[in-house]
Amino acid sequence: MPIEILMPALSPTMTEGKLAKWVKKEGDAVKSGDVLAEIETDKATMEVEAVDEGTLGKILVAEGTEGVAVNTPIAVILEEGEDASAIGAPKAAPKAEAAPAPKAEAAAPTAAPAPAAKPASAATGDRVFASPLARRLASQGGLDLKAVAGTGPNGRIVKADVEAALKGGAPKAAAAPAAAAPQAAAPAPVAAAAAPKGIDAKALADKLGMKYKVLPNSGMRKTIAKRLTEAWQTIPHFGLAVDCEIDNLLKLRAELNAKSGEKISVNDFVVKAVAIALARFPAANVSWHEDGILQYENVDVSVAVSTDGGLITPIVKNADRKGLATISAEVKELAKKAKEGKLKPEEFQGGTFSVSNLGMFGIKSFTSIINPPQSCILSVGAGEKRPVVKGDALAIATVMSLTLTVDHRSVDGAVGAEFLKLLKGLIEDPITLML
Repeated sequence: MPIEILMPALSPTMTEGKLAKWVKKEGDAVKSGDVLAEIETDKATMEVEAVDEGTLGKILVAEGTEGVAVNTPIAVILEEGEDASAIGAPKAAPKAEAAPAPKAEAAAPTAAPAPAAKPASAATGDRVFASPLARRLASQGGLDLKAVAGTGPNGRIVKADVEAALKGGAPKAAAAPAAAAPQAAAPAPVAAAAAPKGIDAKALADKLGMKYKVLPNSGMRKTIAKRLTEAWQTIPHFGLAVDCEIDNLLKLRAELNAKSGEKISVNDFVVKAVAIALARFPAANVSWHEDGILQYENVDVSVAVSTDGGLITPIVKNADRKGLATISAEVKELAKKAKEGKLKPEEFQGGTFSVSNLGMFGIKSFTSIINPPQSCILSVGAGEKRPVVKGDALAIATVMSLTLTVDHRSVDGAVGAEFLKLLKGLIEDPITLML
């Protein structure tokens, strides 16, 4: 029976994507693990791998097509012994099911039991039909997919089925709520972003005869707009600022770089100092949740990177346990992948605290918008010579301004101030970062 390849959900916020490139062409042999196509998500360009063997019988979505909804059929694989004539019969039914599938799971949980009546279709002989994500989750959880009832198109096993089975619940009962979580989370920012209409810049420019050109919004830019609008409207922000003298840090940096040949940056020192401060003061390593404040045991620092498509925050995981040279190398590698659009979801999803540095542009100080669901983001300004008072005498020191933006629901002013005090001490006495 022909196997449909569906547009995958490659991130929790992804509802649609762009089919950037087909790596395989019609008629090519396909093995499990082969790269079929490249998909542009709201954050990066990712590869879609085959989980079934056969021949790529028909490409349903052409290269360069934008706005392809998640779970939409994009191609058909023919099994051994099948030819193109086999595509016509099963094609119509999945199309009818595939279009409403994401809506039915997200908005109407009662629709999920319908396909559950044919769980056996998920497995034919030794072959199990499952999405790549479902296979990965099952492998990680030690789950035998043959024992799982599929609720996707044609009985295909999807993420929700595996999650339900791992929890010990009934797959058909758990399928709709589990699938609804990422689907429901994505539209919420849309409503938040659409609420304040404001002035229609294009209509006004047309009315006044102003000349302009339209730069199309990429999926990444749209996601940034939605998330930041939602963050600004729904999170009670406030900022705390402190100045740090960094002459000792600059001296240590020069010595380390001279001895090791590395190019450790000031920002690498800041990331390391933030990580140690969070490990020592976990009250700032939190996220807000209605059920209770989440205090993280791991310290994963997101570092803002500017790309042609917009800002993205790859993560240095367990940064408190890594040395400066390791952090420096990871930041460089993550930044390179970010600019090339090659970050994997696990490299930019999550994080417990963000650092944004505009010091290289000469910005003295600034205030960042929180990166949800995190509760804190540190804005790092330029280090510059400033007059300071030491004792009763005027002196010159290299000073760097830091601004901590926090979510007041989970981090009070005193907590933010105590964290900044600890961070300032680490930066001004950087030898402690080496201990």
